[in-house]
Amino acid sequence: MDVDDDLPPADAAAALRLIQDQRSATARRLDPDARLLYWPWGVAWLVGFGLFFLRFSPDDRELLRLPSWLPLTVLFALLLAAGVIQAVVSTRAYGQVIGDSAQRGRWYGCTWALGSVSIYAGLGRISEHLPDDLAGLVWSATAVGLTGALHMAGGAIWLDRDLFRLGVWISVINLAGVFAGPGWHALVIAVAGGGGILVAGAIARRRQRHRR
Repeated sequence: MDVDDDLPPADAAAALRLIQDQRSATARRLDPDARLLYWPWGVAWLVGFGLFFLRFSPDDRELLRLPSWLPLTVLFALLLAAGVIQAVVSTRAYGQVIGDSAQRGRWYGCTWALGSVSIYAGLGRISEHLPDDLAGLVWSATAVGLTGALHMAGGAIWLDRDLFRLGVWISVINLAGVFAGPGWHALVIAVAGGGGILVAGAIARRRQRHRR
């Protein structure tokens, strides 16, 4: 064992480089690639809601002949995959974090889970009394609206401007899609929603690189 390896650097410049290297390594470990947190959700929305538009287009048109069950199945499968990816990435990055940040994260996760279950339970009771096109609009608009609101809440909790702005964007386009009506809502969410999440991930990743 070389004792010199355990000694601090002899000059200030070397010590500063060592500190910067250690900070960069810590940042990389605790700040996972933003693309892994954003892009799976963007792809899920782009493909899933895109299939909804192609299968259930406005005025009861069918732009692409697909089984009626396929769009929802694909959307749920992609959302599940995105959730698993985010859970794995977040656990690896933040699993050792303790204190207030960890507590906020746990509570925020509970908010997502309980909020979603509560809303979907209510929708299940009323959607059966609506025409199919309006029932689909109510389900998708509510789910997207909840997503936008919780993104804004997350941005406020962690003072994350990018996350808050994404929540605002999702809320605005959701409102636009609702006014556009059944069929069009799916197109708006697929293109502007899914595309917006992909862009947000690219921007967040670029800022990560600048910080490092």
